[in-house]
Amino acid sequence: MRKPDAWLLAPEAPYPLIGGGPARTASLVEHLARRYALDVVVFREPGAADPAAAFPPGLVRDIRVIELPAHSKRPAARAWRNLRRFLRGRPPLVDRFSGFESAVADSLRGRRYALAVVEHFWCAAYARQVAAHAETLVLDLHNIESVLHAQASELEPWPARAVFRRFAAACRALEQRWLPRYSLLLAASTEDARRVGEIAPGCRCEVYPNAIPLVAQPVREEEHVVAVSGNWEYHPNVSAVRLFRDRIWPRLRARWPELRWRLIGRNPEAVRRYVACDQRIELTGPVQDAVRELAAAQVVVAPLVEGSGTRVKIIEAWAAARAVVATPVGAEGLPGLDGEHLLVAETPERFVEAVSGLLGSAAQRFRLGRAGRSLYEQQLSWEAAWRGLERLGI
Repeated sequence: MRKPDAWLLAPEAPYPLIGGGPARTASLVEHLARRYALDVVVFREPGAADPAAAFPPGLVRDIRVIELPAHSKRPAARAWRNLRRFLRGRPPLVDRFSGFESAVADSLRGRRYALAVVEHFWCAAYARQVAAHAETLVLDLHNIESVLHAQASELEPWPARAVFRRFAAACRALEQRWLPRYSLLLAASTEDARRVGEIAPGCRCEVYPNAIPLVAQPVREEEHVVAVSGNWEYHPNVSAVRLFRDRIWPRLRARWPELRWRLIGRNPEAVRRYVACDQRIELTGPVQDAVRELAAAQVVVAPLVEGSGTRVKIIEAWAAARAVVATPVGAEGLPGLDGEHLLVAETPERFVEAVSGLLGSAAQRFRLGRAGRSLYEQQLSWEAAWRGLERLGI
C-alpha cells in the first residue's frame, strides 16, 4: 500500500547525530520515514558539509537544502548583529532563519501532504507557506524560547540583561501569534507543555520527549574525570560552564588533586576563555559518539541554571550507565528521581558534596548508573518515544 506523503522543515541538519537538537529532529525523521513518503527541507550554514549526504541512504524521498548567508563569528560582527536585533526586537535565531519564504514555497509547490512538521520555533513563521499544503500542521518545540531568554535576563549583568529581557518579550509576542496557527504542538516535557498552555491557551500541545537511539552500553574503564557534554555555543551551556568553573570546580579541584574536568562537544572555542588557564580542564571538541566518551567518566555533571525542554546530555550519560549530578534546571522534565537515577543539587555547595560523595564511592556510582541505564532503555530510547507519536496518530 502506498504511504501517505509528509514534509519536514529543519533549521539544522539532523545528521550526523551530534547534539540534542539534531537528535530530536532525527528521531522524528526516522519515525516519519517508516510511516510516510517523507520530503525534507534543511538549512545549511556556509562552509558546512552537505546535509543531504549525511542522511542514511534511502531514508527519505527528497531532500532540499536552503543556503544561509554568511555570518561572521568575530566578536565585533556578532555584537553589531545583536545590537540591530535588539533595536528591531528580533530574537537572534528567529532572525537568522527568517526571509526564506520563496525557497520554502518552492519546496511545496504542486504538492499536498497529509502531514507537515516544522522543527524549532525559529521557523514557526513558515506556517503561512505550509498551511495550504498540509492536512495536519505540527510545530516541534525543542524549547520555549521566551523562557530561555527570560531566564538568561535574570542571570546576566547589565547590559546583557536588558538585551535578553527584550528578546524574551519579543519571543513571547511571536509565540502568542504563531503557535495557534498549528494543528498540534509538540513539547519536550510536561513543564514545557504547561508553559505553552499559559502562553497560547487553547492550543493542542502534547509531550514528545527527547530521546536517543537505543545503543549497547559501552564498556570502558573509568578515568578519574568529571565530564559534561554539549554544544558550547548554546548560551545555557556557557552559563553552566561559568557556574561550574567559578563556584564548583575550585572546591573539587582542591579536594581531589588528580581529578580532571572534561568538556565534550562542539564549538569549544565558545568557552575556551573560561577554562584556558587550568591544565586539569580538558576540551575534547566534537566527538562522533558522546555516549562512549561519557562512559569514561566517573561522574557526569549537568550544572545548568537556565533552559527548557530536557537535557539530552543526561540521557546520554544514562545510556553510558554513568552516575549524574544535576541542578534542578538540569534535571527538569526528565523522569529520573533524585537519589534513585541521579542526584539533584540545589546549590553549588550541595553540588560539590554530591560529586565528592560519588567520587568516593564506586558502589554508589554503579548503583545510580545501572538505574539510569534501565530508565533510558525503558523510556528514553527512540523506540519508546515513538510509541507516544503512534498514539497521537502521527
